[in-house]
Amino acid sequence: MEKVFIDGLSFAAPLFVMAMGAIYCEKSGITDLAVEGFQGFGAFIGALCAVLLMPVLGEGSQAVIYIAMVAAFIGGGVYAILHAVLCINFRANQTISGVVINILSTALTAFLTSTANKIMNGDSSNKFILGVSDRFTVPGLSRIPVVGAFFKNMYPFEIIIAVIAVFAWYLMYKTRFGMHLRACGENPQAVDAAGGNVSRTRFLAVLISGALAGVGGICFAYSISANFSPSIYMGYGYLAISAMIFGNWSILPTAAVCLFFGLAKSGGYQLCLYMGLPSNYSDIFMMLPYVLTLFLLMFFSKKNHPPKAAGEVYDKGKR
Repeated sequence: MEKVFIDGLSFAAPLFVMAMGAIYCEKSGITDLAVEGFQGFGAFIGALCAVLLMPVLGEGSQAVIYIAMVAAFIGGGVYAILHAVLCINFRANQTISGVVINILSTALTAFLTSTANKIMNGDSSNKFILGVSDRFTVPGLSRIPVVGAFFKNMYPFEIIIAVIAVFAWYLMYKTRFGMHLRACGENPQAVDAAGGNVSRTRFLAVLISGALAGVGGICFAYSISANFSPSIYMGYGYLAISAMIFGNWSILPTAAVCLFFGLAKSGGYQLCLYMGLPSNYSDIFMMLPYVLTLFLLMFFSKKNHPPKAAGEVYDKGKR
């Protein structure tokens, strides 16, 4: 059971930071199906920086991981500019834009990874070997029955994501920017009438989404797979969107949903090991979060309240 909590949290934390980014984007009124594309491209930039720095700082250096996270943050934000320009400046269909962003990211990162490997070592592999981040245990808290398992063998990025979550919550609900952002998703005309800049606020929200998704992507690379590959992220972006929907576009409920998905995923894998099933059966058990998503959609989708202006192109003349 302890292993379920440890692995569940290590999966839930990156998923949560991606879902937070999606909340910011959709709260501003921009539909965010592009999370998976932001995640993949941001992680590629972070992984590329890590591969370039490892010969200099050493393969076991934890500084490389933190630099990679910053690079992924910047890379995801820069890539998100494409979605922002399409949806805000060119008024493209936001759903179609998100899908295109995802497809382009997969193809682009596969090409760029192979090209970079070809230049660096003559190998056309579409993977960057990164290794696994160090872990630590929190003294005292780790001894608490049941709950203490969450504080054992933690990845450093779990603490970083917790700090990001506190800052994101404060920015969303306690600042003028957050108030304007939420108003842009409900009644952008009112924001404009009050002197706010709807386009600028939405643009920044999309960039925040891309940056946080990039952080989530590089965290997955350093925990689950120990490498970067365009194929390892398939489905995680959409799972983050599902968590956002079930969390009703609110940060704290979304955190609970992400933890639920993480425990379901790790619990299914541990159940497979406990039953002594062959490794090919593990894929079936790893589908648990997606199966749960379908059930949650059936029972809770009618109770959700998305931002009223989400997905609508802002028309200044509309009343």
